[in-house]
Amino acid sequence: MKTVADLIITRLRDAGVAALFGMPGGGSNLDLIEAARRLGMPFVLTATETAGAIAAIAQAEISGRPGACLTTLGPGVASVVNGVACARLERAPLLVLTDSHSAATGNVFAHQRLDHHALLAPMTKWSATITADSADEIVEQAIAGAIAPPPGPVHLECPPDVTTMPFTGPGIRNQGPATPNDARFLVVGPWKTAQSAIARARKPLLVAGLGARRPMDVAAIRSLCERHALPAMVTYKAKGVVPDGDPHFAGVFTNGTIEQRIVDEADLLIGVGLDPVELLPRPWRSQQPIVCCGPWPVEARHVPFVAQLIGDLAVALERVDDALGESAWNLGAVGRTVAAQREAVSPATQNLSAHRVVQIAADAASSRARVTVDAGAHMFPATMLWPVSEPNRMLISNGLSTMGFALPAAIGAALFDQNSPVVALTGDGGLLMCVGDLLTASREKLRIITVVFNDHSLSLIDVKQRQRQYASAGVTIGDVAWRSVAEGFGMPAHVATTEAELERALLEALEHRGPSLIDARIDPSTYPETLRAIRG
Repeated sequence: MKTVADLIITRLRDAGVAALFGMPGGGSNLDLIEAARRLGMPFVLTATETAGAIAAIAQAEISGRPGACLTTLGPGVASVVNGVACARLERAPLLVLTDSHSAATGNVFAHQRLDHHALLAPMTKWSATITADSADEIVEQAIAGAIAPPPGPVHLECPPDVTTMPFTGPGIRNQGPATPNDARFLVVGPWKTAQSAIARARKPLLVAGLGARRPMDVAAIRSLCERHALPAMVTYKAKGVVPDGDPHFAGVFTNGTIEQRIVDEADLLIGVGLDPVELLPRPWRSQQPIVCCGPWPVEARHVPFVAQLIGDLAVALERVDDALGESAWNLGAVGRTVAAQREAVSPATQNLSAHRVVQIAADAASSRARVTVDAGAHMFPATMLWPVSEPNRMLISNGLSTMGFALPAAIGAALFDQNSPVVALTGDGGLLMCVGDLLTASREKLRIITVVFNDHSLSLIDVKQRQRQYASAGVTIGDVAWRSVAEGFGMPAHVATTEAELERALLEALEHRGPSLIDARIDPSTYPETLRAIRG
């Protein structure tokens, strides 16, 4: 007899969910895990609830389908909050399944009782409690809500006396993955004014963001750049929409300083899937007009969009194409400016530096490995210097910019594509936040190479303290014997203090068929110069 738990898992599977992640308690968690086992959906135990959410987010970004995680009631829901916030600000479709006290007892028991809906409300697009008589409708509404533009997290409360009930609704059907299908256009602002600006522009600059990562959108962007000889910048999450090695690649856009020379040369900015959630929270300095084509409307309080054309990006870009005139860009000069940017984030040093770790790791692995990047000072050389040829080959938390992201994201990515290695670039502080998931990687035998930028400090915060002429305080982590930690979790590990040692460690790690860790002992003295180059 099919149960409500079977229905939930079947609907998730039909929507394209590849695995269920989390840290279970009792109650409905156990019903869902058992239903997943019966239906062939893997459940992956993670060290924390937030790690489960981030692993699911990684799979959602790679697949374009929803991810799913579960938590126990009370402390489990409280613990998953950062992961749900990550899904909200990274625009990732995530279903969060939480246990609760039974529906029959209501609010009788105070133990572990929190208002889960209220706790998650600021971060979720929608929240509901599963009931036996409307379970099918509720789950379908949740899936539709998660993938509707802009994608994001939804919450389903699953009472344990409901998930075990027989499902008495319509027969469970296989309807294929759910996809948004609304191809209509919404125009925000005076699009005729935007068209005139496009027609007048001789140096329009494309800025691709996280909303432009679907294959058909990528193809349309690349085609537009080629036909009109246009340069294109990408945000962190849009790395690979235009490959780093493409002659139209104009660098990374963050609303920072390093890209300003090319931005200032443009006479029009065309945001494609650009969401201001990705940009540095500093005033918008560009004086030229900016228009936007995107799959969802975005706020114009930070970025003063003249107009937005909302709908299918490939079709919207056809309208841009029709209005464009002849380009006056010199793509060779743009390429030389991008090369100068890379030089600016690669200061000379005699010691092992963060940018050299990135360059050496990229030389060894970028052609065959996906990379995940944690928040921290190492993020700047990583996003500038690691070449990416396709979208979602670099996974990073940008909207939330949370630490503790790279390793759980690598777990989700490595489980989704078990034929390719994943390189997780993380600081020592970020790894300490999710160190238990080294055991997850080891238990699942995943091909993850965790590269720890070990400088014994929260280096980015230390740099910011010094910029304000404060004493360095509260940022020293201390020395961690990362090789011993990794070996304690059952994986081989290496220590690299020189470039030659790093090259040997990477060679061995790439040949290994399971997880490994490289403790890269870096000199943080180049970080201030790198940060000045990028952010001013």
